[in-house]
Amino acid sequence: MTRCIALRHLAFEDAGLLGDCLASRGVDLSYVDVGVQPLDRAAIVGADLLVVLGGPIGVYETDEYPFLGDEIAFLRARLDAQRPTLGICLGAQMIAAALGARVAPGPAKEIGYAPIELTDAGKRSVLAPFAGVDVLHWHGDNLDLPPGAERLASTKVCPTQAFSIGAHVLGLQFHIETKPQMLESWLIGHAAELSKAGMSPSSLRAQAIRSGEATAAAGRRVLEDWLAGVLP
Repeated sequence: MTRCIALRHLAFEDAGLLGDCLASRGVDLSYVDVGVQPLDRAAIVGADLLVVLGGPIGVYETDEYPFLGDEIAFLRARLDAQRPTLGICLGAQMIAAALGARVAPGPAKEIGYAPIELTDAGKRSVLAPFAGVDVLHWHGDNLDLPPGAERLASTKVCPTQAFSIGAHVLGLQFHIETKPQMLESWLIGHAAELSKAGMSPSSLRAQAIRSGEATAAAGRRVLEDWLAGVLP
């Protein structure tokens, strides 16, 4: 059976729609809760597919979260082996850091449903369904484009919103995997961050009502198309 490992940093930031796509392909998905469960280098490097999910910490906070060092090192070994890898939000930042690119706080947080601007390469990529469709933003850090990567999308405050390396690596600063009906768990889990940012949960609920289903539909298309290109 084809095996996917997902490195999870928060229980409610799970594979979401990606899990459904994997199940429909008969792929076995297992989670490793980073910081709680030990990281197995051989499993991370050797899995048929690795997904690195989001979380509210920074890749540069290795003093406070020592497990980040191993996570980034094991991820680098996988990237060197050119194994299929998807990074979402923190996961995309992990890929960038593993390849030596700078990751640092951006000029402003991006939180909520809003569009991205696809580059010419992005319009030709699996991200094409997001032309004119909102994604779910939820990040404060920005990343520089990793060596050998192609920029696929940007926003005003985040020049590299998505990138690819060949057909086997996709990094997304935003979320396309989140089911709109699961947003409430984010509003609860990130309550302190929203309060600090001066954002109202009710405004995000309204955005989800407006954009959530279209985002999910486009996200499912993107994930299915990308999986078709990297899995047997």
